[in-house]
Amino acid sequence: MNVIVNVVLAVQMLSALGMIGLVLVQHGKGADMGAAFGSGTSGSLFGASGSANFLSRSTAVLAAVFFVATLALAYFGNARPAGAGSVLETPAAAVPAGSTPAASAPGAAVAPAVPASGAAQIPTK
Repeated sequence: MNVIVNVVLAVQMLSALGMIGLVLVQHGKGADMGAAFGSGTSGSLFGASGSANFLSRSTAVLAAVFFVATLALAYFGNARPAGAGSVLETPAAAVPAGSTPAASAPGAAVAPAVPASGAAQIPTK
């Protein structure tokens, strides 16, 4: 289970980094107007409008992969093993009548006796 979570986490991180790179490479909608008046070049590796379609589709695919990986990580993070439970959900152990809980525990240390006066002796100056 741990290996699957690590693989999904790696896929999520790679898709996030890929989306960041693709968004930074893309031109805004206002860049086409500037290219029409001569600033910048409208020709690119994929053609005049081919790069926008390729980059936007690639970004959409990476966004879908990112969301699926996020949902998978949320599912794996929420899934619990059958035997695991909270300490608060387990019932308290029954203590036999007449015994103290500290003395009934095996290997428990016994507290030191309190002086007869009922208060601990405090050293004075």
